[in-house]
Amino acid sequence: MEAQKVDMYIATNAKFFESYQIPRVNDMLTNADDSKFLAIQAANLKDPTTILIISIFAGHLGVDRFMLGDTGLGIAKLLTCGGLGIWTIVDFFLIMGRTREVNMVNFQRMLY
Repeated sequence: MEAQKVDMYIATNAKFFESYQIPRVNDMLTNADDSKFLAIQAANLKDPTTILIISIFAGHLGVDRFMLGDTGLGIAKLLTCGGLGIWTIVDFFLIMGRTREVNMVNFQRMLY
């Protein structure tokens, strides 16, 4: 893929990935076909900040985990009221990293 397209994609979507994942994203995009660029741009990446806000307001119901595709954890969190509140508080610190991991998996899936 053209370097200009790669740089544009990374500048636009860097917040969706961890900082250590950016060089990997750059390499994967550089080696990808131009035909996949539209599919990559249309990928449904979750915004970590939005997921954090949802976690703060509805995390005790497991909504944040359902949105990330962690259905089992979402059900467990729902049934235990967020692990009696402890799991909810822990997720305030972990959910943004988990969102970025899910985004990386979805990104890799779009390329291969």
